[in-house]
Amino acid sequence: MNRKDFRFLERLRVRWAEIDAQQIVFNGHYLMYLDTAVGGYWRAMALPYADTMASFGGDLYVRKSTLEYLSSARYDDQLDIAVRCARIGNSSLTFHGAVFRGEELLVHGELVYVFADPATQTSKAVPQALREVLQRFEVGEAMVEVRVGDWATLGTHAHAIRQQVFVEEQKIPAQMEWDEADAICTHAVAYNRFGVPLATGRALEHVPGVVKIGRMAVQRGMRSGGVGRSVLDALMRSAREQGYREAVLHAQLSAASFYIRAGFVQRGEVFEEAGIGHVEMTRVL
Repeated sequence: MNRKDFRFLERLRVRWAEIDAQQIVFNGHYLMYLDTAVGGYWRAMALPYADTMASFGGDLYVRKSTLEYLSSARYDDQLDIAVRCARIGNSSLTFHGAVFRGEELLVHGELVYVFADPATQTSKAVPQALREVLQRFEVGEAMVEVRVGDWATLGTHAHAIRQQVFVEEQKIPAQMEWDEADAICTHAVAYNRFGVPLATGRALEHVPGVVKIGRMAVQRGMRSGGVGRSVLDALMRSAREQGYREAVLHAQLSAASFYIRAGFVQRGEVFEEAGIGHVEMTRVL
């Protein structure tokens, strides 16, 4: 079993509370590591877990878990927890998992889930649509479609995401969130394989040759899963096609590292917008 056998890996660092009297990770914590990675696996498929299961009228219950220990992780090790869907039965899903330190395989195992009715916990057939998403993810297909258009086309879904993230979660006053610029902006919305809107952003001309990207918002459960990056890339691609040579944005400090990974650099000092620390960032297109 090698790293290359897995499309998805989640990086974790061993915490002090996870080691035992032998100064190695306590054996039971490896199941927690695999369970954490399974959550990341659903994000990588752009599927909000609870909402997705509810839409199918079922949920996944662990039927069996097995682990084989080859070597030990220690405090402060950086581990990559790998997960793949290895088999889809009539009502079951079998996942293979592995814990790597660099290229070294420390632990591997298997998790078997049964898809069942939450009320009765009686098994049900795995929905065909879910089966297809799992299969397509494992062969490397994209899980997100980003649509670019105007407010008339995308405004309903963009509004819902921004309302949830900015107004409800971040407590930004509604009168500061909504403005007349929406009507003239280029908007982007990311949808998963089931057509659920997950993230949005917008762009408009700042000065000739420079586009300003803003209102970037991702549903809480989908952050760090690549959905926001797909929206940002789509907006930059659209701006490039329109002839813009540079992009500028005002990043919340908590999101600055996200934009740095996308090639943006800071310009100027920290300032406040809507009571939240921001920094101006730019990137050549």
